[in-house]
Amino acid sequence: MSVTRRAVLEQLAAASDAERTETTSVEALAAALGADVSTVEAHLDGLEACELARREATGCVRVTITGEQLLELDTDEMLIVDASTPQQEYRER
Repeated sequence: MSVTRRAVLEQLAAASDAERTETTSVEALAAALGADVSTVEAHLDGLEACELARREATGCVRVTITGEQLLELDTDEMLIVDASTPQQEYRER
């Protein structure tokens, strides 16, 4: 089964909480989505690059407040979110 990045974000939001910093594991997300761990990790990398998800030092993940706010827009249309440019890289340009 193919899983979308949006589906990963929605499941992550359901399984974690930004304000209370509640986390979940990548394995739990993959199981809930019926997807393999490597697919979920790839989507999490993209979500993290856009500051929609955050990985903790323990390896657990959680949705960010920005991720929750994006889902609250409740749009069925495609959304394009650019990954943020790190400040150091931006200054070097």
